[in-house]
Amino acid sequence: MNHIIGALAPTPTPSVKTLTVDEDSAGQRLDNFLMRHLKGVPKTHVYRIIRSGEVRVNKGRASADQRVEAGDLVRLPPVRISAQVQAKADAPAPAREFPVLMEDEAMMAIDKPAGVAVHGGSGVSFGVIEQLRRARPASANLELVHRLDRETSGVLLVAKKRSALKNLQDQFRDRETGKTYLALVLGLWPSNKKVIDSPLFKYTVENGVGEGERRVKVVGKDDPNGMRSITLVRVARTVGPYTLLEVTIKTGRTHQIRVHLASQGHPIAGDDKYGDFEQNKILQKMGLKRMFLHAWQLKFQHPQSGRPVTLQAPLPPELKNFVDSVQPPIIQPHLDV
Repeated sequence: MNHIIGALAPTPTPSVKTLTVDEDSAGQRLDNFLMRHLKGVPKTHVYRIIRSGEVRVNKGRASADQRVEAGDLVRLPPVRISAQVQAKADAPAPAREFPVLMEDEAMMAIDKPAGVAVHGGSGVSFGVIEQLRRARPASANLELVHRLDRETSGVLLVAKKRSALKNLQDQFRDRETGKTYLALVLGLWPSNKKVIDSPLFKYTVENGVGEGERRVKVVGKDDPNGMRSITLVRVARTVGPYTLLEVTIKTGRTHQIRVHLASQGHPIAGDDKYGDFEQNKILQKMGLKRMFLHAWQLKFQHPQSGRPVTLQAPLPPELKNFVDSVQPPIIQPHLDV
């Protein structure tokens, strides 16, 4: 099946391709590997051809989170994109550095701003990783360790060595990291509500508004398609009619915090997917122009030394200023807000 992405400009007829995974790509998730080779193709389409079985690894079906190994043969189906989209995809990403929280020979941690995707795809030509590679041509093996949503700011890890990438990703997979976010939610969160243990189900919007987008919803504990998801919540402070929460995730599901908090009747301020759209309009007029979700703290073991590392990224000015405009700050000693 030919897949046509973009406008109707004539392009060469696409054909099946077989890629051999090299040493530098070994250990990558299949979806990340494909996105590097299918520039200009939306992420939703990449996931669709994986789910349909049109992408094969060593002649077998594979999942998006499967890790490829050196020597693996990856079959790509014909994917046609317009000349305009291809030209945009082929254009080099502009070089950009980001605020560095820590850096050594194995890895770096940056403070990602909101509004910047972590990588290209789904209509985004480039993201953090492409811009970093452009800014640091001598660093051949820069790879994202994990992801943050485009509208989420905060701590983001980037590996500089293949060994560091594998070690850190293993820590994330085995839930050996501690990820804590700051989220401002609508309403007053009950202080005794500290654990959300609700399975999540990921689906794709079939038609209408948001067609092709990935969404997530809470399902019953007996739903065979539900993935167990655990979120810990602590009230940091009240902010007028809102609540600033410290949210620690024990599982790393897509949109987990956003969906879990919304399922409790307290959506994140400014969330355009799972939030209160009428309230979001009011918040915009009050000065909140983005979703109030920030990856504040990350704990992990250094991939080389094994020593414990704790990194924090303070609230960005646009979020701190909004909080202060609603209610003068009551500084918590452990929170850099």
